[in-house]
Amino acid sequence: MVKYVFITGGVLSSVGKGIVTSSVGKMLQTKGIKVTAIKVDPYVNVDAGTMNPYMHGEVYVTDDGGETDLDLGWYERFLDLNLTMDNNVTTGMVYKSVIEKERKGNYLGSCVQIVPHVTDEIKRRIQNVARKSGVDVVLTECGGTVGDIEGLPFLEAIRQMRLEKGYEDTLYIHVALVPILDVTKEMKTKPLQHSVNELRRIGIQPDMIVARSREMINKEARRKIALFGTIPENAVFCSFNVESVYEVPIILHKQGMGDFIAQRLNLSSRKPQWSEWEKFVEIILHPRNKINIALVGKYAGLADSYVSMNEAFKHAGAICQTSVSLDYLEAERFERQPKTLESLKNYDGIFVPYGFGPRGSEGKVAAIRLARENNIPFLGICYGFQLAVVEFARHVCGMKDANSTEINASTPFPVIDLIPEQHGVKIKGGTMRLGAHKIKIKAETVAYSLYLSEEIYERHRHRYEVNPFYKPTLLKHGLVFSGQSVDGKRMEILELSNNFFFFASQFHGEFKSRPTKPDPEYYGFVKSCLERKLGKTAPKLVANRSVD
Repeated sequence: MVKYVFITGGVLSSVGKGIVTSSVGKMLQTKGIKVTAIKVDPYVNVDAGTMNPYMHGEVYVTDDGGETDLDLGWYERFLDLNLTMDNNVTTGMVYKSVIEKERKGNYLGSCVQIVPHVTDEIKRRIQNVARKSGVDVVLTECGGTVGDIEGLPFLEAIRQMRLEKGYEDTLYIHVALVPILDVTKEMKTKPLQHSVNELRRIGIQPDMIVARSREMINKEARRKIALFGTIPENAVFCSFNVESVYEVPIILHKQGMGDFIAQRLNLSSRKPQWSEWEKFVEIILHPRNKINIALVGKYAGLADSYVSMNEAFKHAGAICQTSVSLDYLEAERFERQPKTLESLKNYDGIFVPYGFGPRGSEGKVAAIRLARENNIPFLGICYGFQLAVVEFARHVCGMKDANSTEINASTPFPVIDLIPEQHGVKIKGGTMRLGAHKIKIKAETVAYSLYLSEEIYERHRHRYEVNPFYKPTLLKHGLVFSGQSVDGKRMEILELSNNFFFFASQFHGEFKSRPTKPDPEYYGFVKSCLERKLGKTAPKLVANRSVD
């Protein structure tokens, strides 16, 4: 029988449910138990694709083209899984499906209601993932905070699953904040108690509680949480602040959480294997070197806008035994104050990430030019790739005012243009070029030395691409397109052979980066930044990308 674990959150949002969910999965995996993870989100958007990164954080893209919540990225990184769009369930998806079924007459004249029709659809989607994945345990994280009106149908659905699946096959974990007063240093459990009471009011009694706190909770706090949560003290755990999120599964394991869950669900398991994970964490905490990278972007005010990129740099840094320090710099600053561009020369590398629209684009182009002309290691992702083409066209090929039609529709040199099949597209949600696509890599290029393969699959999210009309001119002036689509019509990777490291991709390599298996382009960039800092004349990019 498949076991179902449900993770809810209380007191406030962003309390750490995603990391706890990922950590629970990791603890079970080390015991040889197969898991998968689902995020249910109460928002009415069908998916995360149309939301502003400042409001919701990055949009995480799956192999099958799902535009999902960023927590799926944490699940994939911690558990080394490739999830699908089915692993993210939203209110928008559920209601859209229910309404479509009603219009088709599937409900046979019934009065369609939240219970049972909406809750049945939620349960169907969760159990569908269980069936398709063939795992032992399905982890389901409930987005939002207990008490939010929009989350009630999801909580009702998971309440019903206890009745249908039974006590031995279901487990409720509640994660809630335990604040510590600055003045008295007291650990206050009252907010957590209120959130548990709210869960009970809905009909859910948590089996375990994870106190989210600045530091490890004391015995008195644990006693109160157990007493008022109506659970034994050995079912209370604490996710306290640590230097790296990758420590969380280890600290919870040491508290006995993995053993408790396995016993509670009657799961047969082996002795947990932590050696590889612990080695990775040790390097993250105690690196030998440090490099400083300038991230020239549009959403620099919110780190969650670039969470997968941040983690990809950590993964690449760990392989190089190097701490990667990212400075978030607003690209518009270089447009308003051009003289400040010179400050970029103080960095070991320049990174231009994804983005949309004209705001800050000229600042990014200026940063790319500075990197190219001063031989500073450069990496561009998606929009960064496109703007690298714009910069090269303007300042090397002599195409003054070259641009992307996304930025300037009347540019005389549209070196970046709308993908042909995007013309006439009216609906914004789910209509970009999304998901994993095959890419052919040329031999004897930097790209080949990084990927060690002539064929790769990488995840995409874009509407614009290199205009093939200008490809001959760009190649003539020295730009190398070392990665292309199978039919050769789409440019996927560019590089400059005469620079120390100048590399950009149309795809998002960060979505496939894992703690002990870093993405090749991030690895190559970090390694080049480090070697330049250490005074090496040229980067040696072919290496065993494993933690050692």
